[in-house]
Amino acid sequence: MKKLLILLSLTLLILTTGCGEQSAQKVDTTKTLTGGGSNTMYIIVPPPTNPFFKTEMETAEAKAKELGYDVKVLIHNDDVATQSDLFDEAINDKAAAIICDNASSNATVIPVKKAREANIPCFMIDREITEKDLAISQIVADNYQGAKGIAEVFVEAMGEAGNYVELLGRPTDTNAYIRTSAFHEVIDAYPNMKMVAQQTAHWEQIEAIEVMERILQDHPDIKGLVCGNDTMAIGALTAIRNAGLTGKVTVIGLDGSDDAAEAIKAGQMLGTALQQAKVMAESAVEQADKYLKEGSTGHDEKQLIDCIIITKDNVANLKSFVYKE
Repeated sequence: MKKLLILLSLTLLILTTGCGEQSAQKVDTTKTLTGGGSNTMYIIVPPPTNPFFKTEMETAEAKAKELGYDVKVLIHNDDVATQSDLFDEAINDKAAAIICDNASSNATVIPVKKAREANIPCFMIDREITEKDLAISQIVADNYQGAKGIAEVFVEAMGEAGNYVELLGRPTDTNAYIRTSAFHEVIDAYPNMKMVAQQTAHWEQIEAIEVMERILQDHPDIKGLVCGNDTMAIGALTAIRNAGLTGKVTVIGLDGSDDAAEAIKAGQMLGTALQQAKVMAESAVEQADKYLKEGSTGHDEKQLIDCIIITKDNVANLKSFVYKE
């Protein structure tokens, strides 16, 4: 566990160091930004093959159109070079504002600075960047609270004992580090809970199948599985099913996807922590609109949105990343 946390930390440090010279350039963070001059709101997000990203993309697009903006949706594929090019496109197109779920918390600092210098306000969702006062809003799920909450449910279901494995998210994603740290803050307090394997599947479902198949070859007797997101959990469930272990492994994820909800209803997953994708995406667009019209969002830059712990007891209230009592 310590080795992988160090690896995640070093990855983020290297990215920060690599951006150091450009990040050191001073930018006026007090100026009220009025937009690049067009009526186009840019939405820049990770691949919508992940249902979470698809939901925030579609939600932001719909809300922006409802508020009267032209919209351009661009996909950065979690590649910082691609994302930089997309920011340049938005700047050259004189975007009114940019809504972004970024490709790297560190490497995104430079494009956001460039947008600010071009008078274009940026509003971050889901993943925050590492410098303050550059983006107008950073609206993110409380990953620490969500991961810690679902980990407590996991430990209880495991009877506070047993071998388990963990699938990590993308090393360059701050959320991956926050989630695994919160998981272990809870789980490591129980000496009879033993992690026998920990590998990244980069948030991806297909990769999670392959990684979990290899893990199960070495550890066929595991009792539990902790996943950094639901997409990896769903992939891992395929490997578990192929190994004839359905119902024998306690599985948790984080996101609150419809696939996870169905797996919980079917008894294949114990639970997940809902990140309220629609709330974050809608809030970002609404705040962008208010900022452009009034010069202020009325909110602090960083805004944490609580996660909701989902189990069989309340899963019926979850649909399309929206929880209704």
